[in-house]
Amino acid sequence: MRTAYGVESVRAGERVVMARGPEGVLMQRAAAGLAAECVRLLGKVYGARVTLLVGSGDNGGDALFAGARLARRGAGVSAVLLAPERTHAGGLAALRAAGGVVVDAGEERAEGLVARARLVVDGVVGIGGRGGLRERAARLVAGVRDAVVVAVDLPSGVDADTGEVHGDAVRADVTVTFGAYKPGLLIDPAREYAGVVRLVDIGLGLEPGEAEAEALQFADVARLLPVPGGESDKYRRGVVGIVAGSARYPGAAVLAVAGALRGGAGAVRYVGPAADAVIARFPEALVSAGPPSKAGRVQAWVVGPGLGDDAERLGEVLGADVPVLIDADGLRLAGERDVRARRAPTLLTPHAGEAAALLGVAREEVEAGRLSAVRELARRYGATVLLKGSTTLVASGEGPVRVNPTGTPWLATAGSGDVLSGLAGSLLAAGLDARDAGSVGAYLHGLAGRHASKGAPVGAQDVADAIPVVWREVGRTG
Repeated sequence: MRTAYGVESVRAGERVVMARGPEGVLMQRAAAGLAAECVRLLGKVYGARVTLLVGSGDNGGDALFAGARLARRGAGVSAVLLAPERTHAGGLAALRAAGGVVVDAGEERAEGLVARARLVVDGVVGIGGRGGLRERAARLVAGVRDAVVVAVDLPSGVDADTGEVHGDAVRADVTVTFGAYKPGLLIDPAREYAGVVRLVDIGLGLEPGEAEAEALQFADVARLLPVPGGESDKYRRGVVGIVAGSARYPGAAVLAVAGALRGGAGAVRYVGPAADAVIARFPEALVSAGPPSKAGRVQAWVVGPGLGDDAERLGEVLGADVPVLIDADGLRLAGERDVRARRAPTLLTPHAGEAAALLGVAREEVEAGRLSAVRELARRYGATVLLKGSTTLVASGEGPVRVNPTGTPWLATAGSGDVLSGLAGSLLAAGLDARDAGSVGAYLHGLAGRHASKGAPVGAQDVADAIPVVWREVGRTG
């Protein structure tokens, strides 16, 4: 499990270490890890041009001490100071002693040092920074040419706690973060600015219960996958009901059933007007044209993809005393009061546009503040919420927000969300709670998208067909 901690938790951990250890121990550990990553990126250090962009905080000190280590190995290190009067004194002395060059950001040669560098270290702003880069820093960053950009702890200009970006920010190739991941390194839009993230352990000893966000890894997902036993039958494995599709959108039903059949449940019951299309594609599906209450036993429902305005069927499903996943048209039709009134678990799966409609805000606001949006939806609806998009997030009333690390932009294709709904609904029926079903479903769906596309356009049915392949890959790690 990859866990991410907020700024206050990180600072509290730092205070504990600093109280127990010698002065400057944390900065020296951070600088050593940062310098080691710079060496790895440079390959040949001797003679390499390295430029440090140095602000007034501890990030600037980390950059200076790391620069001193590189200078002692023969690199040509220059530090451009954005706040000369508030630069970390110890770091500055160390760099000068190692033969580094120090210039003020206002000097004419500063921009040339940035433009000619082979590696640029961003030590402008630390984890407490808010808002975008100041004008002078933004101008220097814009002057980077062919250099590899390494951010110290996180890219300057992004919000460590939320992943939001307000104004200009550094786009790093690599971010070397210290002690713990920060939510902004895992969540878009800031994640796009971080590049490859390297974690350096500096001994903070943070508790898992303090985490603000977490990302499942292969082994975590493998432990959660439902595996049938010798005594399993279709009901023990779970039966998922699908209420989806309409005369106008029969394909949504077919794709939701496709995802559900590959999601671990023992059987799939389809209820709706697309029964002929479903049975023609999947003869193993159990189909019905009647009301959901007459369809037979299910352990979870999926409702909404391509549903149109069929509020009656939606209402029946919401009244069922089993877990329900609501997607697409179901999100538009289901009221906040209806969802909050449910006693059984509910999983909402909106994309940014649907989330914006539910919250009564502009889509751009959701996309710019994904973490706050998914938390607010979970609070307001009293449900677990899977917010789809460039970073898929899963939030419930308690615990860290789950961040899905898999996926590909090729998944932005018609019907892909219908497959995800069926897959996650099947996991609900198989016995996973709503948070785990959403997280595991998103993880497998993202892997399936990668496998199916291999860097080329992909269709939703291709994604569904790839689910068993990635399921086996994940299962081997368990």
